Amino acid sequence: MITRTTHALARSAVALTVAGCALGVTVGAASTADAQALPNGYKKVVGADGRIVQMWRIGERAEPISSVANNGAGRAATVSGKYKVTVSRGGGNVQLGYLVGCQVQLGDLTAGASAVISAAPSLSGSITLPLAPGQVVDVSNVFNQDFVTTTLSLETQHLQLDIQGCGGYAQARSYVRVIATDGYDSDGVGGSKSGTVSGAGGMVQATLFGAPFSIN
Repeated sequence: MITRTTHALARSAVALTVAGCALGVTVGAASTADAQALPNGYKKVVGADGRIVQMWRIGERAEPISSVANNGAGRAATVSGKYKVTVSRGGGNVQLGYLVGCQVQLGDLTAGASAVISAAPSLSGSITLPLAPGQVVDVSNVFNQDFVTTTLSLETQHLQLDIQGCGGYAQARSYVRVIATDGYDSDGVGGSKSGTVSGAGGMVQATLFGAPFSIN
């Protein structure tokens, strides 16, 4: 079973740089002694009209931590990373999210969600969600930003994922999704997740998935 959880995460855990202008702040540093270094990633997509979207994932790290619930069924980890997007022209929308699974090997899983669950994250930059064995949740819109520039960078520092009810091993993997077009517009929050997207000329949608990491 795959469900989707949408978040408008407080900027305490996510920082965005657009054309050299930093928006938001990041949470304080935590110990990285047990942090797992995850592989960097790169993806390039060329649209039918020649529009080029390039995406980078740089220095992503995950660190298992104790769940705040401390009830034996909770699993938690913090994740940090830098993500860069360039488009050859036009603007669009960029989203950061995570696929989270309980007792499921995520591997190359990139499936979409079959349901939407809205939940509010804490101001400290943590996301807590219930997760049953065998379930995969698409935690979408952790960060969601329209842009009208050709280059932007996104960074997370010690964003906490707290899983409740799993009772076994859990995994997660990040993804960054971009829609690029001329004159981008959407009547919903997050063009690729809801609402109708419009634009002039060709449209390119690209998604860069990260490597799975453990939450235990």
